[in-house]
Amino acid sequence: MTRLFLMRHAKARWAEPGSRDYDRGLELSGRADADMIASSMLLAGYVPQKVLCSGARRARETWEAAARHLAVSDVDYLDGLYSSDAGGYLEIIRKAGGAGPVLVVGHNPMMEDLTTALARDGEPEAMQTVAGGFPTSGVAVIRLASPLDAIAPGGGFLEDFLAPRDI
Repeated sequence: MTRLFLMRHAKARWAEPGSRDYDRGLELSGRADADMIASSMLLAGYVPQKVLCSGARRARETWEAAARHLAVSDVDYLDGLYSSDAGGYLEIIRKAGGAGPVLVVGHNPMMEDLTTALARDGEPEAMQTVAGGFPTSGVAVIRLASPLDAIAPGGGFLEDFLAPRDI
């Protein structure tokens, strides 16, 4: 059994005129939420061994805020997590492989789509939260029976969902 943590980037600023969406940074409240969620992850024992993070600025800044609590040295920044759909996310996670827990810091709607595709069952409260939308800084905790290189839709169980509004 392994765990996959899917974290949506924290609340970002609106794009400045003439700037790219990719370059949007976090709001101060987003930094605080990412810090708080990572602290909650640590307290719950949800500690990844590897991080796959979108290369977009708001995702990188989310991980930087979270890294204060989740000291992980194996971090890959991947532009594919900015430009892919949920199927692309699944392929990126499979290629990362390994048996240890992995945290993916990415974007919606891919996080929500991937969570519902992987975990068609789970704790009722967690399932209800995801059904209502995947909030910024939210973390889906998915328990998998297979190693990451073999995960498939329907192969996970939504064990928990952490959201800033619930902490």
